[in-house]
Amino acid sequence: MAKNINDADLENYVPEEDSSRYMDVPKATKYKTSAGDKIFTVCNIIFMVLFVVITVYPILNTLAISFNDGIDAVRGGIHLIPRKFSLHNYRSVFAMRNLTTGLVVSVCRTVLGTLFGVIVNAILAFIVSRKRFLLKKSLTAFWVITMYVNGGMIPVLILYKNLHLTGTFWVYVIPGLISAFNMLVMRTFMEGIPDSLEEAAQIDGASYGTIFLKVYTPLCKPMYATIALFIAVGQWNSWFDTMLYNRLTSKYTTLQYELMKLLSSVSSQSSKTDPNSGEGANLQPISVRSAATIVTMAPIVCLYPFLQRYFVTGLTIGGVKE
Repeated sequence: MAKNINDADLENYVPEEDSSRYMDVPKATKYKTSAGDKIFTVCNIIFMVLFVVITVYPILNTLAISFNDGIDAVRGGIHLIPRKFSLHNYRSVFAMRNLTTGLVVSVCRTVLGTLFGVIVNAILAFIVSRKRFLLKKSLTAFWVITMYVNGGMIPVLILYKNLHLTGTFWVYVIPGLISAFNMLVMRTFMEGIPDSLEEAAQIDGASYGTIFLKVYTPLCKPMYATIALFIAVGQWNSWFDTMLYNRLTSKYTTLQYELMKLLSSVSSQSSKTDPNSGEGANLQPISVRSAATIVTMAPIVCLYPFLQRYFVTGLTIGGVKE
């Protein structure tokens, strides 16, 4: 029997909620952590803390020794805080005669060597990564052989001398333009890029140069940053080539070579000087070596945070396969 509804009932009428629309919504489930997960988390935290301590402690210890008095540092027992604070070690480093020249040359060889090295290796890697390149396997095998076999120091020195590279700045840049390892890393990365991108660009009329610049270069930025850091660290820390090729040309000396000469002179002086006499006692190999290490390490430490995000991006590229 129908129920009579007047106007007052219509005004106060509130529709009942349709509970059917909530039937498909699952209830929030609370994840219960097992004992194994808790043990793994604790062990993981302990391992990471130990790893950070092992990594950071040598740097902090070297920094503390570099700011400590030389004769006092010989006693040992310095950990994180200098026992006898002194700036004499850094004064001796920055008082070197060719420090400014070596710094400028080191910066120039690092910048130019890294820039040209990345460009040349990227072009070679792009060429070798093409599937229709006929000499792909032959050139790859040739470059791999050069990673394990070389002509030796004397033949290389004679070659550079005949090419008029010795006694010049370009001996730091030209011989290191091509690296088999860097080229193979780039080639492997480029081979992981889907072929459909290149085919789509070719359909639009793009040449290989356009494909390299507009398609592959944006996708290879993380790999370029990684290789650039490898080359930059090698160029910045290199000093042996300066001793071989530019030892007699002071205007092309490098910072690392000058610091090596300073350390050698301090080591020879300390072996001839009586520590009780006070003459040259403040300069000790351990303290000067620590100061030189901090000076050479600072630019790379400052550069790394700007490239770190590319490493993180490089881990995710290639995660989705075609």
